[in-house]
Amino acid sequence: MKLIYFHGFASSGASGTVQLLRKIFPSAEIIAPDIPVDPEEALPFLQNLVETEQPDLVMGTSMGGMYAQQMHGHLRICVNPAFRMSTMSKVLHTGEHKWLNGRKDSAKTFKVTADIIKHFNQMERKQFEGITPDDRKLCYGLFGINDKTVNSANTYATFTKYYDHAERIEAEHQLNEKVVHKYVLPLMKQLLGAKYDEALKEPLPDYMKYRCSLRKAMC
Repeated sequence: MKLIYFHGFASSGASGTVQLLRKIFPSAEIIAPDIPVDPEEALPFLQNLVETEQPDLVMGTSMGGMYAQQMHGHLRICVNPAFRMSTMSKVLHTGEHKWLNGRKDSAKTFKVTADIIKHFNQMERKQFEGITPDDRKLCYGLFGINDKTVNSANTYATFTKYYDHAERIEAEHQLNEKVVHKYVLPLMKQLLGAKYDEALKEPLPDYMKYRCSLRKAMC
């Protein structure tokens, strides 16, 4: 199973959710990029990554869910997607911000400018363009009824205008282990079937892989 995970605002590919998923799925290939701050850079970067890697599933939470929705043609799960980042002034405002998780470039802080907020607004106006009838069946949404960061009722209503599969769940905005096990994993199993089951297994040690490949070569 190959999974690409998109993190939320001010987070990174080293988030707690990524660590949890890697623990649950020891045999999976889980790709979790550090998303650039400016959507003008982030969206094409993520689209290129998905097209290059061809994952079995794209999953994103919050801001990452907003980006995941736009990965048309791929199976994806959007958890509490933040479709209107530019209006979330308590989260996205000009000035210096601290990264909540370690970034690959070791940066501790980042700046949000008025232009970045403008770029979010411009992207948001176009984020539901290009959805095909087939694509309506490929995108799944999970919306926490206790979400205090985004308006869950509004995002659910927006999502269901364009996609067929949406569920309101007993959860807050941020994912935690309980929510992952109760809602996310069952949906992943439903969508991925045997690949999901294989990803749960511990990988073979290198010496066992060598013995297996040698045995096949001798047959």
